Amino acid sequence: MQPVMSVSAVREFEEALAEKGVKPQELMRRAGAVVALQAARLVENDLTHTPADDAILPSSSVAVVAVPVYRGSVAPLALERLQGLHGDGTPVVLLAVYGNRDYEHALDDLDRFMTERGFVTVAAGTFVGEHSYSTPQTPVAAGRPDVADLQLARRFGEKVRDKLGGYEPGRFVRLEVARIPRPELSWLDKLRFVWYGLGLKVSKKPMPVAPVTDPGQCNGCGVCAIVCPTGAIAAGNELHTDASRCIRCCACVKSCRRTARSFDTPFAKILTACCARPKQPHVLL
Repeated sequence: MQPVMSVSAVREFEEALAEKGVKPQELMRRAGAVVALQAARLVENDLTHTPADDAILPSSSVAVVAVPVYRGSVAPLALERLQGLHGDGTPVVLLAVYGNRDYEHALDDLDRFMTERGFVTVAAGTFVGEHSYSTPQTPVAAGRPDVADLQLARRFGEKVRDKLGGYEPGRFVRLEVARIPRPELSWLDKLRFVWYGLGLKVSKKPMPVAPVTDPGQCNGCGVCAIVCPTGAIAAGNELHTDASRCIRCCACVKSCRRTARSFDTPFAKILTACCARPKQPHVLL
């Protein structure tokens, strides 16, 4: 599962490339830490399930913040989990991971959020990960990030490391993240997206609000409850999902080995039709 937020500094990047059976979202989590490949002290905070402890990172450290994009914005839960983290003129690398549609203003919002907390953005990147709604029947960025994505992430991390080597702590220059290239949809795909969207609105078809479970397939293993970032699934009651807590990240769907859980949303077909062309990662230094 793609984590809600990761402030990473981990020597796991190269190992992750060689691992088998690791979900693409997990590889992207590790790729987010590439700027720390040569760091002396490496620390990782995965805030998928718990908020960050109140802490101030000194300007002599480097933070890498990777967040998922939900509907063109930073996932609200990610910002909640980041509330306790502060810097003191601390350099930060911002990474937005989106599902091959668009990240819209997510990177700008994250930059503003981190700046307000005392960080200085020195580099940024936008990477593509398999969409939460992607399934074998409706693939959206299936298999992303791929090897090429991760290799680019590594080169990006090396360049960030070299860039930071030219600065003294506390004298970093803030990057303008608005300069990073935006993904584009062709005019045909834009028209198709609007057409399908209007069709859904006119049809007034009820939209699913949470994944459902096939009781004939579920064996009560509890994996879905473990991976859920909001506690919408209770261990021992895996057949039920609390729709008021569910954020439709589909971590439970992707983690179920028995394919007992599903989220049948018409938006998946729209995304498959309109966002089939693979978008490329972009970085800014």
